[in-house]
Order: sequence, then structure tokens, then C-alpha cells
Amino acid sequence: MSRETLKTLFHPFVTEAVALPLAGSRVLFLGAEAGFAKPEGFEAELSLVQEFRPEFLRLAAAHLNPTPAIEGDDFDVALVLASKHKGLSEDRVAEALQRVKTGGTIVIAGAKEDGILPLRKQLDRLGLAPESMPKYHGVAIWISVPADVSAAVATLAAKTVSVEGRFETRAGLFSHAHVDEGSELLASRLPTDFDGNAADFGAGWGYLSVMLAQTSPRTNRIDLFEASHTALEHARRNLARNCPNLTTRFFWQDLGTEPPKEKYDLIIMNPPFHEGHAAEPSIGAAMIKAAADSVRSGGSLLMVANRGLPYENALASLFKHSGETCRNSRFKVLWAKR
Repeated sequence: MSRETLKTLFHPFVTEAVALPLAGSRVLFLGAEAGFAKPEGFEAELSLVQEFRPEFLRLAAAHLNPTPAIEGDDFDVALVLASKHKGLSEDRVAEALQRVKTGGTIVIAGAKEDGILPLRKQLDRLGLAPESMPKYHGVAIWISVPADVSAAVATLAAKTVSVEGRFETRAGLFSHAHVDEGSELLASRLPTDFDGNAADFGAGWGYLSVMLAQTSPRTNRIDLFEASHTALEHARRNLARNCPNLTTRFFWQDLGTEPPKEKYDLIIMNPPFHEGHAAEPSIGAAMIKAAADSVRSGGSLLMVANRGLPYENALASLFKHSGETCRNSRFKVLWAKR
């Protein structure tokens, strides 16, 4: 999210199109990101919610006391940053409608590429009478919370999605409607005789961990590392449902800045390779570095990547041995050994 969009979010208060929250009032900020500045006269304290670990850490470093999940209700105002994922934006508005008291105000902001204009039309269709203003290459929308929010919440709230009849996901998570093709390719190459301690880097909602446990039933333990708090909670449920007897641990961490504290016999991963719309191979490279530091001597890394991303040099420089297991038209499975 750009700082311009953060300025867009607070602009209705600057112009006093929306009344400035006074001291003592409670303001919820969903999808909060660092770099915002409260306008003069905005005296209310903010309750900041950010489930993505890197952004959470930036807020924490600014001493803004964020939380990964919403706490409390009866807020006077909610601020919502729109996401590029339509379902996530709608779900944030649904949460705000349920947490803000009747007559309170919800202010939403986003750039056009965040789908802010279709979101405004959706709120209008739901009878929420949105008002709006463009500013800083984005649009700010505000609505007053009606006495009955049930119909709007039912339409906007993210629904639970069932994948293959055994995994629970929701809108906003990576590949929430189906198993990612790259993960499927990696799953087809997982070992069948593994019996040590494994880690799943960037575990998402837990697919690869479940597949490793089922492919190698003697797996001793799997530690799941994930930067999305929401995804990790779904992984926790999916592992409990599919592998109730497996020893598991769950770590909400940014592997680029918060390396694991243990060594593993095997690390599996399908690292993210996009930041917004642009390819960003440095994310995967940072995770490879974390894996190299976390694999014990004689241990292995198995990973899948878009076939166009140049991870081979990083693997060769950080591991004793490395190579390619297989590839298809889109993905490749790479291995490395300490």
C-alpha cells in the first residue's frame, strides 16, 4: 500500500467531510499499515489490526501496538484499507459493520487498482448510501452504520471454502479456491520414508505439511512457518483435521527477518514470488538463505518455484549439493543438501 493511499484514507477528516474523532472515542483500523499521519484534531486512539507479519513488525517498530486479529467491538469509527483481493476488502468492511456501533462511521480507501470503485457500487447496491471523494490517486468512501447490518454482512463477509473436501480456506489466502499447481508438483516428489523433524516454510493453509505427513507416515514432527496470521490459523485447523496424531508447531514469523531457532532434517517450501503484481525473486532468495541456516548437516531442502526464477545460483552457493528434480510447463522442483 502506498503512502498516498494512507493519505487518501485520512483526507475526509482533513476536509471535515467526516467529523474528527474526539479524545475518548474508539477507532478501529483494519489492514493498518505504517507511514500514516493522523490529521490535526484527530484525537482518538487507534486500535490497529494487521495480520501480515512484515507489516505488523513495521507498525510495532513505530510503537503503534498492533494486533494480528480484531479485539473488541462498539467502536465509534472504523478505518479500512482496501486490498487488491476483492474478497479481503469486502470481508474487512463486513468486520467493520459488525464492530462499529449503530450510527458510527466507516471510512474506506484504496486506489483504482484495488477495486475501490466496484466496492463503492457494491455498498450502494446494499443500501448503505456511500459518500466518496477522490484524492491522492485514490478514492475515500464513507458510510454510516445502520441499525440492521445482517444483510450487508451476509453478502460481504468471507465464506469458508472447502478444497478437496478436507481443507478449509477463505478469500484472501493464497490459492484459497484450489490447491496451487506448484504445490501439487512438489507434493508429488515428497519422500515416502522420511522419519525426522521437518519444517514447512511459507506453509499457507497447510497443504504441503499434510501431504508430507501422509506421504511419510513416520514423520516425527512438522513445524509450520507462515507470515499470514489468518493462513496459519487455517493451517492449524487443517493439520488437526487431517493429521490428528502428528506433532506440529505453528510459528507466525517473517522468515526474512525472523529466522527459525532450530535445525531440521528436511525443509519444504513453495515461496511466494510476487509483491503485488511484480515478480520479486528476492523473497524466495531470502527464504532459501533462511533454509540454508536451518537445515542440519546432512539435511535437505525441497522447493518448488516458477521455472523462470533463477534460484539455482543461490542454492549452489549456500548448500553442498543441489539440483533439479523435475519440471513442467510452469514450475520446477529443486533440491539441495547440506
